[in-house]
Amino acid sequence: MADMGASSIHDFGTRLAAVAGEAEGVLARLLDDAALDGEIARPPRLLAAMQHAVLGGGKRLRPFLLVETAALFGAAREGALLAGCALELVHCYSLVHDDLPAMDDDELRRGRPTVHKAFDEATAILTGDALLTLAFDAMARTEVHRDAAVRAALVKELARASGVGGMAGGQMLDLAAEGRFEKKRALTKDEIEILQAMKTGALIRFACRAGAILGEADAGALTAIDRFGVAVGQAFQIADDLLDLEGDATTLGKAAGKDAAAGKATLVAALGPAGAHTRLDELVAQADAALAPFAAKADTLRAAARFIAARRR
Repeated sequence: MADMGASSIHDFGTRLAAVAGEAEGVLARLLDDAALDGEIARPPRLLAAMQHAVLGGGKRLRPFLLVETAALFGAAREGALLAGCALELVHCYSLVHDDLPAMDDDELRRGRPTVHKAFDEATAILTGDALLTLAFDAMARTEVHRDAAVRAALVKELARASGVGGMAGGQMLDLAAEGRFEKKRALTKDEIEILQAMKTGALIRFACRAGAILGEADAGALTAIDRFGVAVGQAFQIADDLLDLEGDATTLGKAAGKDAAAGKATLVAALGPAGAHTRLDELVAQADAALAPFAAKADTLRAAARFIAARRR
């Protein structure tokens, strides 16, 4: 895999940190204790759990992809940031529910106790519910885009990326692959790719598509960005599975080795570590090729693909 030069790494890291910092501010405002019009009250314990789940951690990669893709098409940064934070709320909800005893039963997330450990299981369930609904509240706001048709398209695509045909459906396939509901069987490579494209890839793909939708990209440009999003979504999951195999809890901020111990269906298990690293190289090349129509304007997105494939935490 080609490495980024020192100056490229610094530039990419600076841009990633800038978006993360801006997103943190927007997320904090979305999780303020003041009730909004139409709300009756914000229960302090539930709000504290939501803040615990969302604030103070994470690279904000999904908002970054959305913001940088939107910038490629000249969309307003303020609206892209709000849309990216709506997406981040969906991602954080999924982590809260994924960590529950009925799911992966994890005790650490981003180096801190998971929500059901810091609070309790009932609060964790409601936290996920509240984050998901707040996400659609945020995505539907006029600050995201002046055109209601654009906002409606974003809401529809986010719903499909996170629901039965996307992330939630992928989680169900993952549980089924573990043998939760019937006798466990080995999945084929194609079945694993479908599972991972839904569970993890769908939101990353949406992040890229959403930026193009905000920028009112034409059909050809949207197709190219979609190809990029599919490639980086798969790369993210393979890198995540390699981290589970090769990383440690101190570096990751969560338990390591759980997927391998549980015999989870992953491409790392199907291809072997060496084959998985080779596949990552192929996906980075696919992502780069997808961005060819945008030439140097898409260099930050190219760097993002390499970062995703090479990340160590």
